[in-house]
Amino acid sequence: MGFARACSVALVGVDGVVVEVQADLEPGVPTFTLVGLPDKSLVESRDRVRAAIVNSGAEWPQKKLTVGLSPASVPKSGSGFDLAVAAAVLGAAERLDPRTVADLVLIGELGLDGRVRPVHGILPAVLAAAEAGYRQIVVPEQTAAEAALVPGVSVLGIRTLRQLIAVLNDEPVPDEEPDQTGRPDAALSGLLVPGAGIGTGIAPAPGEGPDLADVAGQHTARTALETAAAGGHHLLLTGPPGAGKTMLAERLPAVLPPLTRAEALEVTAVHSVAGILPPGEPLLQRPPYCAPHHSATMQSLVGGGNGTPRPGAVSLAHRGVLFLDEAPEFSGKALDALRQPLESGHVVVARSAGVVRLPARFLLVLAANPCPCGRHSLLGDACECPASAVRRYQARLSGPLLDRVDLRVTVEPVDRADLLGQGGRGEPTAAVADRVRAARDRAATRLAGTPWRLNAEVPGHELRTRWHAAPGALATAERDLQRGLLTARGLDRVLRVAWTLADLAGHDRPGPDEVNRALELRTGVPRGTPVTGEFR
Repeated sequence: MGFARACSVALVGVDGVVVEVQADLEPGVPTFTLVGLPDKSLVESRDRVRAAIVNSGAEWPQKKLTVGLSPASVPKSGSGFDLAVAAAVLGAAERLDPRTVADLVLIGELGLDGRVRPVHGILPAVLAAAEAGYRQIVVPEQTAAEAALVPGVSVLGIRTLRQLIAVLNDEPVPDEEPDQTGRPDAALSGLLVPGAGIGTGIAPAPGEGPDLADVAGQHTARTALETAAAGGHHLLLTGPPGAGKTMLAERLPAVLPPLTRAEALEVTAVHSVAGILPPGEPLLQRPPYCAPHHSATMQSLVGGGNGTPRPGAVSLAHRGVLFLDEAPEFSGKALDALRQPLESGHVVVARSAGVVRLPARFLLVLAANPCPCGRHSLLGDACECPASAVRRYQARLSGPLLDRVDLRVTVEPVDRADLLGQGGRGEPTAAVADRVRAARDRAATRLAGTPWRLNAEVPGHELRTRWHAAPGALATAERDLQRGLLTARGLDRVLRVAWTLADLAGHDRPGPDEVNRALELRTGVPRGTPVTGEFR
C-alpha cells in the first residue's frame, strides 16, 4: 500500500482555500476514484493525469487508486488541480519521494502529452497558499512571473511534468524545447476566458491615450471630472447626444494616479480570477476601466453565474472606473443592485454553491440623455417628447441611487467658438493628473493613520466632528438641509466634495466658496439662485 499527499488551492471568488490532495494505492482491480466534491472538469482530470504520466515516461500504477480532495466540504472546480493530483499519484507509486511533495503547492493543468498548461487565478491562489504558511509553489512556466509577485514564496515554473519529476528527484532536468518562435502558443488559451471582459480595459498612462485637451469647452464638466478623480466621487453627466459625455468619461481613467502595490495586487487578482489578465503583464499598475452595454444583466454587473459566482463589472472596475453610458436604459434592478457596493466597497453574492465576497470599490460615472429623444431643454423646442415621457425617463434613475452620486453635472451642447478652437485649447490630461495627484497626497497626509484613503470614503460623522470646515462655511448647506433640499447623506457628500475642492486649491480646510461650489456640483443650481421644490 502506498500513500502520498500534495497541496493545491481551490478558489471561491477571489479568496483561496488550500486543498490537500491525498493519493492512496491498494491491491485490487485497477481503478481511479476521485472524491471531495469535484466538478465535471475536475473529474475529467483522471484521464488527463493518467495520459500525462504515461507520456512523461513514468509507469501508471496497476492498483486500486483513490484520490481525495480535503476538506471534502469545499466545492472544487477547474483543471488547476491536475498537477497536484499527478504529484500525489507519483508519490504514492514511489516514483517521487512522498516527503518531497508533501509540502508543495502545485497549480496547473496537464495536457495529455505531459505539458503543463496555465490556468487563471494564479495570483489569488498563491496569495492564499502564502497566508496559510506554504513557501514552495509550483506553477506553469507562463504564470511564474504572476506567482512571483507574492512576497515570501519560492516559485518554480515548469514546462512539462517530466521536468517536475527530474527536479524533485534531483536528476538532470530535460531541456524541453519551447514552441517555435512566431507560432501561437495554444497553452496561453487557459489564461483567457472568452466573453468575461465586459468591456474592461486598463487605463493608459497620461500622454498615451485619449487626451482631455480633445474635449472642446465643457468647463464645468471638466471641473467635475477633476474633482471626481481627486476625491473618488461618483459622477452623473446629463446632456444631449454629442455634447461630450462619453469623451469625458473615457478620459477619466488616465487622470487617476497609478495603483499602489497593494491596490495593483487586488486588481490583478480579480482580473486573474475572471480570466482577462493580459498575457505578459503579470501586474496591472493602471486603474481598470469597465463600460458594459446597457443590455447587461444584474448578474453581469454585480457578479453571479452558474455554480460558484464569478466577478461582475463592479469587481472588474475595482480601484478604477465603471462607466454606464445611456444609464436610464439599464434595467432598474441592475442599477439598484449597485447601491450596496457604492456604500460598502464590496459585493456579497449568495448562490446555492456558496457565498462569495468580491471587492468592488470603484468610481461610478453615469451618462444620461435628458429625455428619450435627447433634445429636451434645447433651444428651439426641438424635443417632441410628452412631459410624462420625460418624467418617466428621468425616473429610471432612482432617488436612492442618485443620492449616492456626489456630482451631478449638465453637459451643455458645445458652442461654435469652443468647437472651432476660438475659445482656447483645454488643459491636457497630464496637467490635470498632476493636480489630482497633489490633491490626493494632501488627503492622504490628512487621513494618515485612518482606514480611509480618499475623501469619498470618510464617514460624514468623522468629517463633522474630527475635521471641521471653516466657521460659517456650512451655512448654505445647513439651510438646504432644513428646507428638505438635501438629505443627511447628501449633506455628508457635499462636505466630502468640499474637502476635495479644498485639496485641489491647496487650502487647509474648506471655506464657504468650496461648500457652495460643492452644492452647485451636486444640485446643478448656482448658489444665490432661488431654489424651489425639487428634492435633492
